Amino acid sequence: MKLHTLTPAEGSRKARNRVGRGQGSGNGKLAGRGQGGAKQRSGGSTKLGFEGGQTPLYRRLPKRGFKNINRKEYAIVNVESLNRFEEGSTVDVDALFEAGLVKKELSGIKILGEGKLEKKLSVKAHKFSKAAEEAITAAGGSIEVI
Repeated sequence: MKLHTLTPAEGSRKARNRVGRGQGSGNGKLAGRGQGGAKQRSGGSTKLGFEGGQTPLYRRLPKRGFKNINRKEYAIVNVESLNRFEEGSTVDVDALFEAGLVKKELSGIKILGEGKLEKKLSVKAHKFSKAAEEAITAAGGSIEVI
């Protein structure tokens, strides 16, 4: 067997249908687009959500609430999950990424006070809840706001 003798398996490759290339091709003249109308024209399709002139759903439904464009969303880490770090170590953004506790930093990292901390750690984050501050200092550790 040589490279130039290799061929694809029978029926595994199919030639593409060349549309609008004459009557003999079986898809000439109107090129499978039907007879006239907007859908036959190039670029002739309706916009997303168009309902044939009926008031579309997104306009019939009431609009409620307020979306703050300046909202900050923090990646959340609970105090309990900090127990995986070694006693006396410094827990910062990089350490949290390496441990897999944070996937995306978002606007920053916030430490919450869920659970119990059994180790003395030095924690550096963007924000701390009151309960988290108390839990870290009660375990003999320290906090630092970045």
